[in-house]
Amino acid sequence: MTPNETWNDLARYLAAKKTVDDRALNRLVLETARRNLPSAPPLRVIELGAGIGTMLTRLLEWGFLPAEVEYTAVDAAPALAAHAVAHLREWARSHNYAFSVEESGYTLQSAEQSVKIRWQTADAVEFAARAAPVYHLLVAHAFLDLVHLPTALPTFLRLIPNGVFLFTLNFDGVTVFEPPAEGDDVVLAHYHRTMDERLTEGGAPAGESKTGRRLLSLLPSLGARILAAGSSDWVVFPQNGAYPHAEAEFLQTILNFVEGSLRGREGLDASLLKRWMARRRAQVEAGELIYIAHQLDVAGLAR
Repeated sequence: MTPNETWNDLARYLAAKKTVDDRALNRLVLETARRNLPSAPPLRVIELGAGIGTMLTRLLEWGFLPAEVEYTAVDAAPALAAHAVAHLREWARSHNYAFSVEESGYTLQSAEQSVKIRWQTADAVEFAARAAPVYHLLVAHAFLDLVHLPTALPTFLRLIPNGVFLFTLNFDGVTVFEPPAEGDDVVLAHYHRTMDERLTEGGAPAGESKTGRRLLSLLPSLGARILAAGSSDWVVFPQNGAYPHAEAEFLQTILNFVEGSLRGREGLDASLLKRWMARRRAQVEAGELIYIAHQLDVAGLAR
């Protein structure tokens, strides 16, 4: 597989999981964050790990963002920037917004709303360390379980002095596939351990399997005030033998993640993993697999 094919696959996954995320997000947590946003325009937002921009368009669809917004989107993958432009352009076309490309970034404009978007291709921690602390809202969606929280989180919070943070879909250590299959306990235990053992290219820790609950204790220790927290579990199940939208592709990608994480892993029987993967993929094809991942959403105020 070429690098372009890999990035295209990731972009398709990010698009396919949108409906799964829509169901999962904790509306009470989002509403709590929205109520605490400042009223004076423009609202300055920074999103870390922005992917292809689906969180931005979701916040617009759900009426979370005010009339005038300056939105900085940060993602480390250069190849996703083009996919983000395509997503934003298509979303604008279907939601009666004008989309324009300007020297400083992009603009989404409707009769009631103006959103100026600055897309930054950069490592989130490195960008946050050098960026000016001028933002009112910090968003991290399905991202914080990919970084080393004790070192990254203080750097992220400095971006929003007295501002609001919204941290959504933080994995919290529970993965369920149904119906049961041979090897479930062994495969999933190894899978979760790969999250705890993940390292950056430089050899630093990068994420953990229980990020959600870790945030609940770490944020107050950094002086932040948690205003709301709640579950935001992914729950994917077939209806009449089929999955809605692109959720079969989402499930196959999740299985690819599991296999890629565990291929060649010491202490895990390769033949067991092969049988487990074949069984789970066949269940997706047959419209039988149920998938649940426990996650937490957290919103609050930085000091």
